[in-house]
Amino acid sequence: MKTEKKNEEPGFEAALKLLEKIVSEMEGSELSLDEMMARFEEGGKLVQYCSARLNEVEKKIEKLVQKGGKLETVPFEAEKE
Repeated sequence: MKTEKKNEEPGFEAALKLLEKIVSEMEGSELSLDEMMARFEEGGKLVQYCSARLNEVEKKIEKLVQKGGKLETVPFEAEKE
């Protein structure tokens, strides 16, 4: 049985898709100033999330490559901000 986690951030792909949608809405310029600011703030949070996820993946890849020529998985724990 699948359980839902509440207050969980979207996955990277979902966040990126949402960010693309926000950019498209903002480029359309049919938003009020208040709506534009709300989208901008939401987009900023999504950019931070996507950037953090990419940094985590980059660190994991570096750990895999640095294992003496052998590719071994090493548990990676994200740094808490």
